[in-house]
Amino acid sequence: MFKRLLWHLLCGNKIRLMVALLALISGAAVISALMNLEFGVNRELAQEFRSLGANMVISALSEPADAGGTAAPLLIDVSVMQSLQVLQSSSVQAAPFLYLAARVNSTSNQNVVIAGTWLDRATQLFPWWQVTRGQSVSRADLTRCWIGRNVSRSLHLVVGSKLPIQYGTRTVDLTVAAIVDAGGPADNQVFVNLPVAQDLTGADGKAQFIELSVPGSTEDIRAVQNHLQSLLPGLSVKPIPQITEAEGSLLRRIRFLILSTGILILVLTALCILATMTALAMERRKDVGLMKALGGSMRKVLRIFFAEVGVLALVGGILGYGLGMILSFWMGQRVFGASIMPRWEVLPATVALMLLVTFAGALPLRFLGNIRPAVILRGD
Repeated sequence: MFKRLLWHLLCGNKIRLMVALLALISGAAVISALMNLEFGVNRELAQEFRSLGANMVISALSEPADAGGTAAPLLIDVSVMQSLQVLQSSSVQAAPFLYLAARVNSTSNQNVVIAGTWLDRATQLFPWWQVTRGQSVSRADLTRCWIGRNVSRSLHLVVGSKLPIQYGTRTVDLTVAAIVDAGGPADNQVFVNLPVAQDLTGADGKAQFIELSVPGSTEDIRAVQNHLQSLLPGLSVKPIPQITEAEGSLLRRIRFLILSTGILILVLTALCILATMTALAMERRKDVGLMKALGGSMRKVLRIFFAEVGVLALVGGILGYGLGMILSFWMGQRVFGASIMPRWEVLPATVALMLLVTFAGALPLRFLGNIRPAVILRGD
């Protein structure tokens, strides 16, 4: 009997119930899309920030002043890279760097900045670099180099050109293997493998600092920083604040936007359900009066009506979840250029929220308990 009455209620006023169902589906679609974005935005945003390059630096603790009052930069041992092997297996990219200002033995006799690093790691650490019109260089290749596009223009160098470098009394003859278009300071530098820079400066096995690109949220980066600091107590491990602070600030803003939008959608959905249920309560006064006159308790009567509301919330939540996953996939493609995959934990959360909103909007049904059968039977 209960199921039959419930079925008749669901089929009795199709227009009003359809309006309520559409409101629930729309609300559930937006809510589930926002929740799915909230779960996926950290990963996608972290990937976007990782495309900016290194976000952490390992360097010496201090730079003491020499007798002339100038600070001499401290060097660190490249063997520190061995401590990062475990992290590198988890998609952390790292490379040592050693910079110097050297003279190019050319007709212009121009000074250039030499950046010694592991060239086979450079494009992994700085993915926006475009190595054009050239070839990759292995870590063991000490005779070839990359040059920035501005160096190429000012010195009139192309791929295959000879580039003699002089630093103090030491010289090395290099061949241009590729031209780097980085859109920044790297365009004004010459990139060589680290042993070449170490040989020019006489700093065998040394580097000025190590740059790392650590994937993950701000909390993940801080955890890696603390772990490395405990492994390397004699060195300074610091995130690059311009990147990490910008990532944290943007994440907080996105979360606030998602939360405020979700609350607004829930309130609007509850108001729509409230209006629909108020109209249904007024229409069903006679039905309730007749049920009570026939001996039905108010608890059983309300249980039937709330079961109707629960079915609407369940159907609306499930259908809305499906539409929400499509919506979040589309938003991920348009905003991040990547697919945000559906997360199944969003489904029970969406259904629970729709049940909460629906029962909150169905409060007018409780006033049906005040109906007196005699008044209804008299036609008042």
